[in-house]
Amino acid sequence: MSAIKAKKSQMNTDLTNLLTDIARKARGASLELSRALSSSKDQALYNMAEGLIKRADFIINENQKDVEEASSKGLSSAMLDRLTLTHARLEKVANGLREVAALTDPVGEILHMRSRPNGLKVGRMRIPLGVIGIIYESRPNVTADAAGLCLKSGNAVVLRGGSETIRSNIAIGEILRDALAQSGLPRDAVQIIPVTDRNAVLEMLKLDELIDLIIPRGGEGLIRFVSENSRIPVLKHYKGVCHIFVDESADQNMAESICINAKVQRPGVCNSMETMLVHKSIAESFLPRVSKAFFDSGVELRGCEQTREIVPEVIEATENDWFEEYLELILSVKVVEDMQDAIKHIEKYGSMHTESIITQDYSNSQAFINGVNSSTVMVNASTRFSDGYELGLGAEIGISTSKLHAFGPMGLEELTTTKFIVLGEGQIRE
Repeated sequence: MSAIKAKKSQMNTDLTNLLTDIARKARGASLELSRALSSSKDQALYNMAEGLIKRADFIINENQKDVEEASSKGLSSAMLDRLTLTHARLEKVANGLREVAALTDPVGEILHMRSRPNGLKVGRMRIPLGVIGIIYESRPNVTADAAGLCLKSGNAVVLRGGSETIRSNIAIGEILRDALAQSGLPRDAVQIIPVTDRNAVLEMLKLDELIDLIIPRGGEGLIRFVSENSRIPVLKHYKGVCHIFVDESADQNMAESICINAKVQRPGVCNSMETMLVHKSIAESFLPRVSKAFFDSGVELRGCEQTREIVPEVIEATENDWFEEYLELILSVKVVEDMQDAIKHIEKYGSMHTESIITQDYSNSQAFINGVNSSTVMVNASTRFSDGYELGLGAEIGISTSKLHAFGPMGLEELTTTKFIVLGEGQIRE
């Protein structure tokens, strides 16, 4: 074996050993954490928040090193903004941890207790999943957000952030681990993978005996890479191609307001509208007014032939446009025959994320809810509400468009599973 091959082999072995050791420590900590009192977990969350504020200057100094290196590599200003931490942003992260502490602890909740004919009482109890691996890009605030949600739900977490924020993530991780120890909980319940080698992700994805669930957060490329290489179950959504269908009975003032909000308020997120579907019977009255509002807001419209006949300024849409998650001020527009045509379009081109109908017809609203196979279906509301906080979960770890075991925004309950509990008084099976 050549010296180069030998060195590469040793590096791979070292990486395997490092990732295995990290996951084993997390597994051990998860057993202790699963039995922790809610009060202990909440105290740890408050200590985490306090630690981030007290050591904000240290975090920001480490973060600045990441930002400077990313800038030297030519990252866009938008990306640099996502990487950057400030005192105000850290205060927001700390407040997020305090909000998680105020949420109801799902662990130990008893569900569906019922009596059997033989007197046995059978129910289910919520329990943590165990060890959760989170692979994410860019935003260092995810380090604290994800750790906080996992802690509250009794799970240990292994965090693998992007190479562009390695210093920031390590700094935040150490503060979170110190807070755990200060609270009498195992510091190994939060693990930061301290290397930027992409092979670390591949090694992490092999550890199916130590990690129970992988949650990737980032672009479609990252999520597909994780899904294709993981031996561990993956909760994912590849992209958010969200639709709004403006029904023939829609209040057009309401429809315009909702559609503008869904596209313009924050276009670079997965719950923004990417395609607007309009019933043919109102297309001639609705499209000119809503198009003007979109143009005034700087939105580029790409439409079907019927749309362009009504609003000539609209660019011709291609087949690829209907599949596209633009994440910017671009919107696809299609005139449809009826609601069933709208549902067929969503079924073909959608990503099972979020869809909404604007209608004053109750029967149509119910048919849309029942007919659309997406994780969140809305009536007369902006797709921008497809968010854990907005839907009352308090916070979210991500959004799943795979149906096992969670579907849609994932909060604390989705970071748990259930086990059967059976209470008897001496019954034996005949």
